[in-house]
Amino acid sequence: MPYSEPDNLAIVACPGGEAFADEVITHLRHMYKHRFTLKNDVISKRYQIDKDELIKQINLQSDVQTSDISLKGAIDSYRPPVFKVKARFTYFMNGEFKTELLECVRGKEVFIFQDVENHEPLALNEGKNVVSLSVNDHVMSLLVTIDAVRQAGAEKITLVLPVYPYSRQHKKKGREGLTASMLGHVYEMLGVSRIITLDIHSREIVNAFSSIALENLHASYQIIRELAKVIDLTGKTENLVVVSPDTGAIDRNKFYASGLKLPLAMIYKERDYSIVTQDANSTNIKAIKLLGDVQGKVAFLADDMLGTGGTLLKAMKFLKEQGATKVICAISLPFFTGNAIELFDEAYKQGLFYRIIGTNAVYHEKLREKEWYINTNVSGLFANVITRVHHNQSLSDLLDNRNIIEKLVKQECSADEDED
Repeated sequence: MPYSEPDNLAIVACPGGEAFADEVITHLRHMYKHRFTLKNDVISKRYQIDKDELIKQINLQSDVQTSDISLKGAIDSYRPPVFKVKARFTYFMNGEFKTELLECVRGKEVFIFQDVENHEPLALNEGKNVVSLSVNDHVMSLLVTIDAVRQAGAEKITLVLPVYPYSRQHKKKGREGLTASMLGHVYEMLGVSRIITLDIHSREIVNAFSSIALENLHASYQIIRELAKVIDLTGKTENLVVVSPDTGAIDRNKFYASGLKLPLAMIYKERDYSIVTQDANSTNIKAIKLLGDVQGKVAFLADDMLGTGGTLLKAMKFLKEQGATKVICAISLPFFTGNAIELFDEAYKQGLFYRIIGTNAVYHEKLREKEWYINTNVSGLFANVITRVHHNQSLSDLLDNRNIIEKLVKQECSADEDED
């Protein structure tokens, strides 16, 4: 990536996505400064130029190229880029939203952040009102913001949606809409060129777009990194088995099993689809069967999202009944809607599970305080993808991180051998 100031990269954070955007921006600042320092060292040695003098020349070139008459920033030191665009978000009492950009974004590549599952109280109307927003509120706020950025003359618009809204409505089983696809068409109509998301619920959604490029990131490396801190991945002290919680998650758990070189089991659930679940207690599961063996082993389950948690609670209880010593779950998108946290508190007291590993893709303050919850940070992953997209670089090693996971497992094994 270029190590001069990325003055054509801008970030607009909707109220729901501001917390995640701030974490990503922190990583971006570190990345650009680190890149600047490394490149400065290499060029100064290659051309035998004093480092301080080289910084002055870089800043001079930046000042010459800018169209601004009034020049800003020091001439003899690194200039940290300012990514975040100041904006004013107005929430009217009838539920309408308005977004006003307070800085120019004309000709820039704008990344719009939104966390549609952020249900924490948010300060709107310049702090005058504190409101908890629904998914639909967040989606409308996003659409209004996209339009404001488009009207302001942005050259390219990318959506950073850790949770793709309505991703569970992607299959047509009867007289119902394909809402995930419909929203994609709305984004295209508004001029969005790319979407960056995490563990989208179905790959079918990718095929719904005509012009939008969708980058579907995975938190597997971050999850395994946290898993290695709470369990022995080498198998010397504990036997670990990967368990798919249902048939829909088999590919995800097969990825973990093959990456960690572990056996794979699966839970088969017989469901009554005439029952619509309202909370964790009203699940539509009628019978559960296990394909595999967890007796005397640590069971590790991975899934993309957790809503009310009823399905996972039943699965954890079932695995304990089948003889699992510990149950550890990994959730990429931990919604924990309704009274899910209280139900998992009770399940933890009963010893039904040991730990749940989730990501910060969903902002949930109360969840992070729990002893049984491990929060893994994926903002660095998003920052890496944003810089590569902006500078037209390859994303292959970030989208398929099997090589990184293999190195991590080897490090764990070699560290264990050193201790012996």
